[in-house]
Amino acid sequence: QVQLAESGGGSVQSGGSLTLSCAGSGYRAWGQCMGWFRQGPGKERERVAAINAYGSTTYADSVKGRFTISQDFAKSTLYLQMNTLKPEDTAMYRCASATRVFSGGQYRCPSDYSTWGQGTQVTVSS
Repeated sequence: QVQLAESGGGSVQSGGSLTLSCAGSGYRAWGQCMGWFRQGPGKERERVAAINAYGSTTYADSVKGRFTISQDFAKSTLYLQMNTLKPEDTAMYRCASATRVFSGGQYRCPSDYSTWGQGTQVTVSS
């Protein structure tokens, strides 16, 4: 059974930094399609960043230039480095994984993620 466990959340002042970690267990093939999501109070869930096995990354416009997603295959761990934090970054952050699919002659990441962590709270005060 695959599992994900986040850590690294906390309270920080505006302009500060945090690094979130997401440790995977039970994976036979780590890192095919990984993502960080967040949901703030009264907001819809948003995909913050994603990365695939080739290291290709995508970011939400709201975090571009401030957040960096990365992963360590040897440790089966996903990271989210968050800099220049703003109060609007306050949310529950969750990591998720998906298995890539072969479509159109190449491997792609699906839009739905199948495995989710419990989440870690990030609170940014002004």
